Amino acid sequence: MPRRERREFTKEFKSQIVKLYNSGKTKVELVKEYDLTRSALEDWIKKYNNTGSFKASDNRTEEEKEIIRLKKENQQLKMENDILKQASLIMGRK
Repeated sequence: MPRRERREFTKEFKSQIVKLYNSGKTKVELVKEYDLTRSALEDWIKKYNNTGSFKASDNRTEEEKEIIRLKKENQQLKMENDILKQASLIMGRK
């Protein structure tokens, strides 16, 4: 079975689909009628009903946000450390 080509949907389309689901249409009906994947539909429903947004950044927990922040900070500190190591090597040669 060939892989389905990735499609992009507008947030207006996604919100309409979620509203249809919330008003009583089943997931099976929506998947068949709009040629969606079940996993995409379930993801849209979960995100929209939790926060009203489909953006991943709006649906992160505080712990996930903290991990992302710490990873960025760690990367920055490693880069600064590498720069200082290079500078000390250069200064040691003089």
